[in-house]
Amino acid sequence: MTLAEELAAGVRALGLVLPETAADQLLAYLALLAKWNRTYNLTAVRDERDMLTHHLLDSLAVVPHLGATARLADIGSGAGLPGLPLAIARPALQLVSIEANQKKAAFQQQAKIELGLANVSIHCGRVEALNAAEPFDAVISRAFSSLGEFVRLAAGLLKEGGQLLAMKGLMPDAEIAALPAGWRVTAAHALAVPGLAAQRHLIVLERD
Repeated sequence: MTLAEELAAGVRALGLVLPETAADQLLAYLALLAKWNRTYNLTAVRDERDMLTHHLLDSLAVVPHLGATARLADIGSGAGLPGLPLAIARPALQLVSIEANQKKAAFQQQAKIELGLANVSIHCGRVEALNAAEPFDAVISRAFSSLGEFVRLAAGLLKEGGQLLAMKGLMPDAEIAALPAGWRVTAAHALAVPGLAAQRHLIVLERD
């Protein structure tokens, strides 16, 4: 199968219906990531087919769990994951992608320009330095930190009743047990990523 066919099959397997332009944008993002990765080492995944599964489809697996989220922050976003694929899949979503590494943030800025992602803002800097115009409905992270550290860094960005969305591999039972006081897990979704045999989970955290 071509990459386009693999992407289409993966999107169907996830039960998603994407905007007309999304497939072309996702493939353009993938090509740009592979190109930059040869010079700047943005991700340890080298093969484009592996990137499709491990990065694009892994990110898109979260889409059904975004609910009515309108403003989303992605912290420690690296090469723009999961934020940029989510912004492509949900054009009405307003995304702020936060990455301290200048080369990775520069890649995201180039991707935003080339893909025409008007709903994306890139913040190059630490999350503590973000001066958001308004709070977020949700903050997401992907293999970023422990749940406790995620709460510490991201809690101040949330609106009242907002959610923290932590993308994890194995179920992080020890991290859940060590959550700071005032926080609880409200959902733990097992994510079935097409073509990926490893366990993946989305942990949803809210204030008590």
